[in-house]
Amino acid sequence: MQITVHLSGFTPRRLAPAEQAELLDHGLGITNVVARATARADELSAEEYREGGRILTAKVGQLRPRWLAVVGITAYRTAFGERRARIGPQDRTVGGARVWALPNPSGLNAHWTAATMAEEYARLRAAVEEDAS
Repeated sequence: MQITVHLSGFTPRRLAPAEQAELLDHGLGITNVVARATARADELSAEEYREGGRILTAKVGQLRPRWLAVVGITAYRTAFGERRARIGPQDRTVGGARVWALPNPSGLNAHWTAATMAEEYARLRAAVEEDAS
């Protein structure tokens, strides 16, 4: 994920995993839809995603970011009941934040390259910058 975030222009350099807290200095925060670690997304149940969506909605409502980026289209679709959602900006809001679904940089997501993922993340960055001006 760090390379994708850097290539998209969100950070001036590639951050090491241990430097994740520095994302806050760039106006970014990261959390999971589901807190339980798994090797593959299909190891999570639909109910885990939905519960994660409820928890994330409450967190977003409390922290009040302008944008929520959800990494992984399956996670977004399942957590928020948006079966037909596609990568990119969404029509709905979550906890008052606008939503953008991003591709998951997992190695299992082979049809997205680092470059094409970075392009999508850069589209979000441009929207965030436009929204801030």
